[in-house]
Amino acid sequence: MIVRRWRGAVRPDDAEAYLEHQRATGVREYRSTPGNRGVFVLHRPVGNLVEVVTISLWDSMDAVRLFAGDRPEVAMFYPGDDELLVEKDSFAEHHEVADLDLDPGLLDGHA
Repeated sequence: MIVRRWRGAVRPDDAEAYLEHQRATGVREYRSTPGNRGVFVLHRPVGNLVEVVTISLWDSMDAVRLFAGDRPEVAMFYPGDDELLVEKDSFAEHHEVADLDLDPGLLDGHA
């Protein structure tokens, strides 16, 4: 399994709008790509911004390439991102999962 991680930041007043925008674009595209196993969208205040970290789970790097193309390390952006993001990483990180041990039902009620 592969974990893909990307981060950006928005102004606090734009946080909810960006999270909704991300659900409608990137998260929707992740989930519709064969080989995607899920997405976590994390956010927290950092200084005067809200940091947003997206972590997606994939069957393989081939599955990531179905989403991201031949250069999966290059971050994906959507129309409307530039109007909301104050900071954005140009690249995504990929990590191979060495071990995964989650409690059954851990995410029940969290969507």
